[in-house]
Amino acid sequence: MLRYLPFLLVLALWIYAFIDCLNTPEEEVRGLPKVVWVIVILLFGEVLLGPVAWFFAGRPRRVPTGGRGGWTAPDDNPEFLAGLNRPKDDPKE
Repeated sequence: MLRYLPFLLVLALWIYAFIDCLNTPEEEVRGLPKVVWVIVILLFGEVLLGPVAWFFAGRPRRVPTGGRGGWTAPDDNPEFLAGLNRPKDDPKE
């Protein structure tokens, strides 16, 4: 059973990269067009070259931003920082 583990890991990575590429919007794909990335992943999936290339060169960078309703730390929030300099009797509060 243990001798099948490397094959299963390669297969899992290949399938994950393929599905991730298909689910990524065309305008977010980096480097090559999305269709070319799908072909690269399919052709070079057995040797891990395609999936690894997708993760490092084609996959969009997912950077958390505070503008999409996510949580923002107080030191990154301009409204909070501006409120530190306001006097206590300011009506904007």
